[in-house]
Amino acid sequence: MPRRGRWSGGGGRWLVWTGRVILWALIVVILVNGIRAPFERFTGGNTSTGAAPVPADAGFPTTKATSFASQFAAVYLNFDAVRTAERAGRLAPFLPDGAEPQFGWDGLGRMSAGAIQPYGIEIVDAENAVVTLAFQSDDRRQLLSVPVFHDKETGRFVVSGRPGILPAPVPAVLPPVAEPDRDEAAEQELRTPMANFFKAYAASDTASLQQYAAEGTVLQGFGGSFAFLELKDLLVPLTTGATREVTATVVWGVPAGAGPSAGPTPSDPGGVSGRLEQAYVLTVVKQGDKWFVQSIRGAGRSVG
Repeated sequence: MPRRGRWSGGGGRWLVWTGRVILWALIVVILVNGIRAPFERFTGGNTSTGAAPVPADAGFPTTKATSFASQFAAVYLNFDAVRTAERAGRLAPFLPDGAEPQFGWDGLGRMSAGAIQPYGIEIVDAENAVVTLAFQSDDRRQLLSVPVFHDKETGRFVVSGRPGILPAPVPAVLPPVAEPDRDEAAEQELRTPMANFFKAYAASDTASLQQYAAEGTVLQGFGGSFAFLELKDLLVPLTTGATREVTATVVWGVPAGAGPSAGPTPSDPGGVSGRLEQAYVLTVVKQGDKWFVQSIRGAGRSVG
């Protein structure tokens, strides 16, 4: 009887120990599954299942479709009542069988458009998309949406529905930026060297231009296509050091015909040389008592 009691007590302890092991095993399984489940949901899209991933463009050839729609728009947006047959002939390669030759135009009036550029594309599926193009007509900037179908077997495109002209977004509001403190002494010191530099930059006399270049810098100018008229403004921020970044506002002379005209204004304003104001940022380096140009590029945002 005593042995049976001791055996019974040992068996109880064994059962308790076994129960604890099973309980901890269940807790570990629950914890592992609880952590793994959201991770698998998060990474499920990247887990290989044997099927090829679906590309963002659904396999639609966006570049070719945009090129096709741009060519179509160049014909569609330009029409004149005296040249209806010509327009119909130029539209035909873009239209489906049985489409109206003028594709919605009644043959009256006229319209002209240019500066046609890609603006966006909406992929519907692997065969259909809507291409949006920006264009300029008179003083208006507008958009044209063109539905396009792509035949995957032949690789061909066709305009699949009526296009739609939409107003382009208005320009963004540009918030003002404060002008930096100016180093007036450096501006005065640099004004004459910069004016001489831009004069040489317009003429592009290599030997003359290189005398303003910093060591190791090779500069290339306009080669006479513009004439230097004026250094309108020179902004040098109030900093220290031998290397400065300066902003120059330059007025170029725009040639008329064979060259600038100094005579009286003719009836055609285009026959008179004009003025074109532009801005540049130059990195200049002071070596000894002289300033040299290390680089020149177009200026960024205006200030003031």
